[in-house]
Amino acid sequence: MSSTPAASTDDIVKHGWNAVPVDGNAILNGKPYLHKPSPLIVKDIPFPSDDPIVAKVQAYAKEHLIEQTYNHSMRVYHWGYSIIKDQFPEHFSKLSLATWALTCLLHDIGTTHDNLRATLLSFEFYGGILALNLTKELGAPQAQAEAVAEAIIRHQDLGTVGKITFLGQVIQLATIYDNMGINPQIIDAVTRDDVNKAYPRKGWSGCFSRTIREENGLKPWAHTTHLGEEDFPEGVKNNELMKPYDSWGL
Repeated sequence: MSSTPAASTDDIVKHGWNAVPVDGNAILNGKPYLHKPSPLIVKDIPFPSDDPIVAKVQAYAKEHLIEQTYNHSMRVYHWGYSIIKDQFPEHFSKLSLATWALTCLLHDIGTTHDNLRATLLSFEFYGGILALNLTKELGAPQAQAEAVAEAIIRHQDLGTVGKITFLGQVIQLATIYDNMGINPQIIDAVTRDDVNKAYPRKGWSGCFSRTIREENGLKPWAHTTHLGEEDFPEGVKNNELMKPYDSWGL
């Protein structure tokens, strides 16, 4: 339990600050899933567009992200909703969907053409700073804005030692599912089909693989390299789980 004076106990829970293992395998007890996933479809999954900060950030994301990245961000929202609801029901009624939506919409904001070239920082770190500043400017409370920033900064910080926020773990689980097909059974096939239909990939596997290589070319020190300078972009490009969907929308 946190002893920080920077946020109330309620805010720690509401914005996903609870400390959990960074090891995604450990949090799933080494199983494909903790509970059998339910066959959710997009219309079953609420998106908090009535939240004014989410609405403004969604408009910002649509303006600044290419379509493939925006669709990826929306798929990640839906994968994460399913994961939280089915695998971690103790968090489901407590976690703010607005905080989850903000994290998803902005987690790859650092990968835009301009943002990759605006800084020496790795894209997750710069994206976290951008998200922190944007959400605070729009009126997000500190506990929410910083939760979003922390999760974005650490969303590719995969490992087996140490802890991460619950919000950070869910963005990791949802992004590696969409990008590499890791933990393929954590989402029901009905959900996988419907979400890909609503937010088509349009060649996302190749698109993101090229972005990884682009950043590594610009910044050979990029944080992404810790996932493997060849293994990661090749794993994204050759995502077998999502291969049947990758041309949807092209």
